[in-house]
Amino acid sequence: MTYAQRLSIIVALDSYLILVAVFFGFQFVQEAALTVYTFEMLVISSLSLLIGHHLFAHIFHVYKQVWAYTGVRELFSLMKTFVCSFLFSMTMLYLFVQTWPFRFLFIVWLFHVLFIGASRMASRLFHDSAKRLQEDKERALIIGAGSAGTIIVRQLQQSSEVHIEPVAFIDDDKTKHKLEIMGLPVLGGKENIQTAVVMMDIQKIIIAIPSKSSHTLKGLYKECVATGVKTQIMPEMEQILKGTHALNQLRDVQPEDLLGREPIQLDTSRLSAHLKGKTIMVTGAGGSIGSEICRQICVFAPQAIVLVGHGEFSIHSILLELKELYEGSISLYPQIADIQDKQKMSDIVGQFQPDIMYHAAAHKHVPLMEISPKEAVKNNIIGTKNVAEAAHEHGVETFVLISSDKAVNPANVMGATKRFAEMLIMQMGASSETKFVAVRFGNVLGSRGSVIPIFKKQIEKGGPVTVTHPAMTRYFMTIPEASRLVIQAGALAEGRQIFVLDMGEPVKIVDLAENLIHLSGYTTDQIAITFTGIRPGEKMYEELLNQHEKAQEQIFPKIHIGHALDGDPYVLNRFIHEFDMMSDDQLRQALFSAIESRDLLSEQMKREEETLANEEKSLVLRNG
Repeated sequence: MTYAQRLSIIVALDSYLILVAVFFGFQFVQEAALTVYTFEMLVISSLSLLIGHHLFAHIFHVYKQVWAYTGVRELFSLMKTFVCSFLFSMTMLYLFVQTWPFRFLFIVWLFHVLFIGASRMASRLFHDSAKRLQEDKERALIIGAGSAGTIIVRQLQQSSEVHIEPVAFIDDDKTKHKLEIMGLPVLGGKENIQTAVVMMDIQKIIIAIPSKSSHTLKGLYKECVATGVKTQIMPEMEQILKGTHALNQLRDVQPEDLLGREPIQLDTSRLSAHLKGKTIMVTGAGGSIGSEICRQICVFAPQAIVLVGHGEFSIHSILLELKELYEGSISLYPQIADIQDKQKMSDIVGQFQPDIMYHAAAHKHVPLMEISPKEAVKNNIIGTKNVAEAAHEHGVETFVLISSDKAVNPANVMGATKRFAEMLIMQMGASSETKFVAVRFGNVLGSRGSVIPIFKKQIEKGGPVTVTHPAMTRYFMTIPEASRLVIQAGALAEGRQIFVLDMGEPVKIVDLAENLIHLSGYTTDQIAITFTGIRPGEKMYEELLNQHEKAQEQIFPKIHIGHALDGDPYVLNRFIHEFDMMSDDQLRQALFSAIESRDLLSEQMKREEETLANEEKSLVLRNG
């Protein structure tokens, strides 16, 4: 139906209803009409009310509204039309007959409101009823009867694309219990979830609390899992405000939602001063951490970002994503290059003259690096050396190395190469104008090579889910958390520092596996967990600082700083020049000896300091 056809029908229907309202009004005041109201007065009243209604309906866009979605705003526009048309009719009567038949007009106005308002609501009710009859919708229980919950309900009720029918609320606010909101009952607090699922025949649970804490979500999710019903969650408030997710864009609960740690908050004013108008270079920009660093940095309006990576597809992907959001405001320069190519790294840094560099490129898969230790050394040590030397050579202001908790007392080649890389940049920082710092964090959920994708594939195949040891623990964080720590460290950098995030309590891998099984809609009886034994190079638990690095000072909420540790420069440089001629076993031995040279050096310095102190004490006693 065209707009003109639809408008003609609505105008005709409204005109008919207004005339019916006039007729009923006349019937109510018929006795008085014989003596008080003249025929002229009735004609003027009817015509003025009819003309006034159509005039103000046009002014307030009443005829452009879709009846099927009639709500408070549409009814308010109608009410303004009713009031203005009533006043218009009274004005016309006063101008033409110098009197106000108030009783008659008021009764007509009441019928006017009743008939036309009812026609709109009838259309809405008919539309909703027809949808319910035509569609087989999932019955949903909404957790949270606040503003977000009510908006979710309204959108679900009006949407023809989402086949979900909200039927009840759960909310811990006792003042809302036994009330109805949006026509849905509030059945009680979270302790009533299981009862509500059975009583209301619930097929889906939606958690509609965007500002929830992880601890709150864990408690809610535990109750939801016990029902066996699929549970989904609305986006976080940050995602809604940024416009990256719609309010009704539901998603499954993810393992990172259940970490039980509040997200790190950034010092936005300091970061803005640090990044705004600067040229930033990110190596490994196509990886999970590197690409997220780029996304986070863009919020603070840098002048340019140099995207360096070895994989052309991943660099192209992040380039397209950033172009769509920031083209015209931030210059983006993709560079396909290998960090092992020293001259290429120097050329890129020399060409773009970055103010800040984030070095995220690395080999990080522990078992694979045990098989190919030379490749780990080439990428994680030689590559870092090339990028760091280019930063020093061209006067980069700040260089941030993305390290790992596996660099602490390393038990594998990957961790040892990261430890070596930390020592290298700390050594360079002692004689450079560039501020060299390292950032350590634990395992990143959702990154390439993390356990989550592996567990998901095993669950999709029906199990079993394989875990190396029932007591194995790891620190976990999300990709955005890791990236925020990295860019915050760059702003806090003073040189030769190791930044560490307070990651809360370590998580048992077996608990993570169980959570993922439950999130996938299964129980551990349906999907078994088997233990395969610790792999070569794996540790039972990880550390974030060793005994020589520990510092109690917290320089920023949830960010600690460790003391920089220097290795023996002679041992480090000798390894770099000779590793390529070694066998894999010789390389491992030499690598661990090189990073342990720091501890030997530390003990030697400690003994020398003690000897010097004793000599000074003896001298004082002799002179005393």
